[in-house]
Amino acid sequence: MRPVHFAAARRTPIGKLRGALSAVRPDDLAAAVIRGLVADVPALDPARIDDVYWGAANQAGEDNRNVARMAALLAGLPETVPGATVNRLCASGLEAVTTAARTIAAGEADIVLAGGSESMSRAPFVLPRPDEALPHRIETADTRLGWRLVNPAMKDLHGLLAMGETAEEVAERYGVPRERQDEFALRSHRLAAEARKNGHFDDEILPVERPDGVVVDTDECVREDTSLEKLSRLKPVFRPGGTVTAGNASPMNDGAAGLLLVSEEALNDLGLESLGRYVAGGSAGVHPDVMGIGPVPATRKVLARAGWSVGDLAEAEFNEAFAAQALACVDRLGIDPDLVNPTGGAIALGHPLGCSGARILTTLLHRMRRTGAGRGLATMCVGVGQGSAVLVERH
Repeated sequence: MRPVHFAAARRTPIGKLRGALSAVRPDDLAAAVIRGLVADVPALDPARIDDVYWGAANQAGEDNRNVARMAALLAGLPETVPGATVNRLCASGLEAVTTAARTIAAGEADIVLAGGSESMSRAPFVLPRPDEALPHRIETADTRLGWRLVNPAMKDLHGLLAMGETAEEVAERYGVPRERQDEFALRSHRLAAEARKNGHFDDEILPVERPDGVVVDTDECVREDTSLEKLSRLKPVFRPGGTVTAGNASPMNDGAAGLLLVSEEALNDLGLESLGRYVAGGSAGVHPDVMGIGPVPATRKVLARAGWSVGDLAEAEFNEAFAAQALACVDRLGIDPDLVNPTGGAIALGHPLGCSGARILTTLLHRMRRTGAGRGLATMCVGVGQGSAVLVERH
């Protein structure tokens, strides 16, 4: 298998629900990142791009009809550059990267763009087609988050717990008390605020111009003024007497992130510096009720493929869907907590579903370049009971 390198990695700022980026379509968010990646590599003739793989979790609204191809055309890529959209829900962006890396490693491409985007602000309601010509009642479905139009057999087979309820299950089964969750959430906000103040996100963020001409250039959800006292006052959202609150869970967001992956031959031909080398990627399944523990088997799988151990990792990005699940995974894997999300995570920065996998990998690669770290992990849980992970290395 051929070596695969990351030549560029960028993301938009992350906007809050109905916030700064809510007027921007998801295909336009994706196109902005694609344009930015191409601009970062002046030596690259866009016609040499072999493919665009792009993740989107929703695909029920403006990200429909193959957003990868739509965004590539909107970004001004030549019409000869194809595009394919992938969906592994929250890990869609990471899945796009893994797909691109495998294609290059197999010798079927040399230059591929991969990433993901999501506008949860603009996620539509959908109306299922009725079986009758004149139905007495039609129910709409909100596509923003969670189950919709589900096969009735799924409830009997695996249950239909809401995302927050799965976090409560993980907290209970793996012994993660409310206090630890709130402390982890506070850490996320404080580290993200510090990283932003120190300019640690500057190399990864691409400013986005809205239709009204306003330029958005900073993440919108980081709370510099939060405290343990404020977090402790929030009531559980999903279960009476539960531990998961709006403060120790990730918000719903808008954003996009992408990476340029190249073969070693293309890297040298274009005279580019490698941000890092793709080492291994993969996913694993768990019971949907405890989807948040998915990063544990996924990480173990990719570590085994690479011949690495947890102790080999110098940096780790865990997508913080919920503090409960992130902490449970860190505990089960035995990773040094100080290595995890040292510039904050999704609780502070946000979780635009299809974007998040590409976002955490983008953040990881830029931080590894800054710190000189040698080996890194990006991992995340996935709805309906999965986990995904990618390993990278810098020399």
